[in-house]
Parts: sequence; structure tokens; C-alpha cells
Amino acid sequence: MTGPARPHQHCPPFDELDALERLRIRATSPTHPRLPLPAQVVEASRDTGLEIVDPEGVPIALYGPDQVDAQGAHGTPEWLGNPSPRPYERHYLSPAQVRASTSEATLTVVVDRRLTRKDISEVRRGSGGRDVLLLVLAGPTMSPYTRGVTLIRQSLEVARGIPGSKVVAVPLDPRPGRTAQSLVDEVVTAYAPGPVAWLGPHPTSITSSETFDRTGGSGGLVLFFTGLSGSGKSTIARAVREAILEEDGRPVSILDGDVVRRHLSAGLSFSPEDRETNIRRIGWVAAEIAYHGGVAICSPIAPYESTRQAVRSMAADRGGDFVLVHVSTPVSECARRDRKGLYAKAAAGEIKDFTGVSAPYEAPTNADLDLDTSQLSVEQARDRVLDLLRERGHLTEADEPEWMI
Repeated sequence: MTGPARPHQHCPPFDELDALERLRIRATSPTHPRLPLPAQVVEASRDTGLEIVDPEGVPIALYGPDQVDAQGAHGTPEWLGNPSPRPYERHYLSPAQVRASTSEATLTVVVDRRLTRKDISEVRRGSGGRDVLLLVLAGPTMSPYTRGVTLIRQSLEVARGIPGSKVVAVPLDPRPGRTAQSLVDEVVTAYAPGPVAWLGPHPTSITSSETFDRTGGSGGLVLFFTGLSGSGKSTIARAVREAILEEDGRPVSILDGDVVRRHLSAGLSFSPEDRETNIRRIGWVAAEIAYHGGVAICSPIAPYESTRQAVRSMAADRGGDFVLVHVSTPVSECARRDRKGLYAKAAAGEIKDFTGVSAPYEAPTNADLDLDTSQLSVEQARDRVLDLLRERGHLTEADEPEWMI
């Protein structure tokens, strides 16, 4: 005799797990958007319901069959338990816990990036002797190596030098493009018992809701170069790696297309199916590196848009940032500089399915940066990539003030 069917289990991406956690601790209102679900998960949950688990397999929430449809899971689920402990778990408090232990005169400083020396001075001067709450937007929180962990650690060090201050972590990713400002405002309002100071583009006094200077923090990164064979992808990738090592000192891993094929993807052909398998393997390894807070630089040809999007999703699901660089050097220039003679062999029919000659290349329409090495030197291309990484918060300016006193 068999019992009732068990609910289908699903582990959503980190950002969506954080959204559920905010709902559970009442940091956001119950009128939250639906939890998006893959079509196969919707189909598997229609009769049995859906059990949400964290990356460790711990059950968090249960949606009934009537709460799952083609648009995702909706309504407030049945809460089954807390997620697995995170780094600094003791600092993840609910709004109710914070308000119960904090006076209305407390100044809340919203920490969405690393605090500089100037910020610390502004906090001390603007607090006017009041208690200070450093509210750290620390998402995505299910990864132990994200920028949020760094922000919490640095905020705790800062708090030791400011009497009457404490640190509270919030499961919310503050990066633009991931989080709407209205959501950030809602969460901050739920926590803040009194005046609020935001980190923003113009340093000012912080007697009420003014702002500090904005600079970047950094977490895991997948820097993905795509382009034809001979376009200069690997050369630029190596130049960027060397610059990061010299400037920032962070560990950087390069996943070059040719090297990966000799090791991780040995035995694969150049058929469309095997090309996709190769890129997905590169993407999975890169996403794991980003999950642990590192920088993975990938430089395969990656001719198909769908596969590049799959890698982008892998990086996002593991809490990393994804930066796509299209090295758009024309095929004529790639063939001219080809030292291996591959283009000539492909034109003669000796190599089948050669991208740019006998196999298609789908140029990206959503690249973060476009580089044509027939018009740019290696140094110029490298510097453009580094400038983009600084803008995205993965490298700090050389003259940035120290964040600690």
C-alpha cells in the first residue's frame, strides 16, 4: 500500500530564495510577485504541490497544487523551516526583532557597498551621538563567498569603532538590474525605526536621508569573451588577468576554449551538440569559481546565443556577476592573422563545421562590451575591459580612500 504522493522538490536560484526569506521574516508584504518556475517544475507539481528546498536540500516552504500554475507559484506558502545557516547568521534579524531592540532615534545607514574612510567620518559626524544601525544589503545570501559576506565583515569592523552601533544583515541583493529601487525602499522602511542615510553619488551631511559617495564592492565574476577563432579573445583575456593580479591581487582563473577541450572536454567533436556541451561545461566551472568569490575568465568561441544565455543563467544562479565581451574582429582579419592555417583548411573543405566559414556564428546583441582588435591594440582592449569592471564594482580605483581608519 502506498501513501500520498510527495510534493515535487525544487531549489530556486539564490535571488528567489532570498525573496522567499524576506517574505518569511515579513521584510516585504504578502502581495509579492509570483515565484517563477521552469515549465517542467510546474508540470511535475500540478497534482502533488511544490516543496521549496535550499541548496543543502533543507525544506523551506510548501506550495499546494492550487498555488502552482504556468506563471509560477503564488500566494503565501506554508513555512516548513529556516534555511541552512549562512555566514554571520546571527546578524540576519527580522524587522520585528530589530524594531523591538532599537529606538526611534537610531540612524539607519544602508550599506550596499564598501564603506570608505570618508563614509565613516560622515557616519560619526551625522549620528550626533545617536545609536547607528548599519543595515547591510547582503544578498544573495545562500552563497558563502559573495560580496554580501565581505560587506558584513567590513561593517562589523567599522562598527567596532563607532560607539552605539550594530550590524544587521538583510537578504537582498542591492545591485542595479537585480533589485528594483521600490523593493529596496520597502525593505529598508520595514527595518528602519527612524532616520535613514543612503550611500549614493554625492557625499553630504547625513542628518536625515542624505547620501554618501558611491564606490563598488566586488563578488564573484564570470568574464566571458566570445568571438571568432583568431579574433584576439585569448590574448585580451590573458592581458586582463595579468592586470587584475597586479592591480587587485585577486585570484583569477582562465578557462580558454582550446585548453578546456584538451582536458575537461576531451573526446567532444565540433558538432553543434558537442559545442554546446563544451560551453556548458565551461559555464558550470566558471559559475562555481564565481560562487566561491573568484574571477573566472572564459574565452571560447561560443557561437550560439542560447548557450551563452545558459552560461549567464548559471552564473546568476550561483550568485555571480556575468560580463559578456564580444570580440568582433572581422572574419577577414581573423583569417589573415591565423597562424595555424585553420581558415585556409576550412575554406578548402579539410575542416568541417568551422565557425565563420562552414558553421554559423550568432553575434551577441546584448554584449556588455564590443571590441574590434583590427581597430584596437591589446592594451587598448584590455583597458576598456578593466574600465568596465571598475564601473561594475569588481575593481576599485587606485586612488580610492581606505575604508578603515
